[in-house]
Amino acid sequence: MVDRRIKAAKFPATKSLDSFDFKAIPKLNKMQVLELARCEWIDRRENVIALGPSGTGKTHIALGLGLAACQKGMSVSFTAAAALVNELLEARDERRLLRVQKQMAAVKLLIIDEPGFVPLSRTGAELLFEMISQRYERGASLITSNLQFDEWTETFGTERLTGALLDRLTHHVNILEMNGESYRLAQSRVRKSTDTA
Repeated sequence: MVDRRIKAAKFPATKSLDSFDFKAIPKLNKMQVLELARCEWIDRRENVIALGPSGTGKTHIALGLGLAACQKGMSVSFTAAAALVNELLEARDERRLLRVQKQMAAVKLLIIDEPGFVPLSRTGAELLFEMISQRYERGASLITSNLQFDEWTETFGTERLTGALLDRLTHHVNILEMNGESYRLAQSRVRKSTDTA
């Protein structure tokens, strides 16, 4: 059953919190992450937002928390923000938007990775807003972003829509501050220095 839930979640990779290097991101509250891994916030239909620059492990933490939820018997769906918006736009064009929205609303934990890499069309932003609104106090969402909240308007287009979205997301929220140097960049520097040594 756990394997089936993991497969249904469509994780791009299976990563646990055990393999996360908390020392690499000292500002991240390890105790908070381990508490979130108990998944009680999902039962309470709260949200988690992981904020920080690229390469600081936001997606790894999201995958680890998603895996923990699957292991506790919860349904999880992982999607990149751009892919979710494309899926919603296609569903709308093919007149099956309600069905897709119902499927997404039924998932206990929806993980949306990196809204903010690509600015959304007005319709795309509205569909994403609608999805998050439908889940408000009905299901838990985990969002990773390399943008601070005051920069979200660049992605969602209007201050009004961004304000309404953040209002819903941050009403019952756990924020993970993941500021630090890119883990991938640090790893490549270590590899370069051992190659030249």
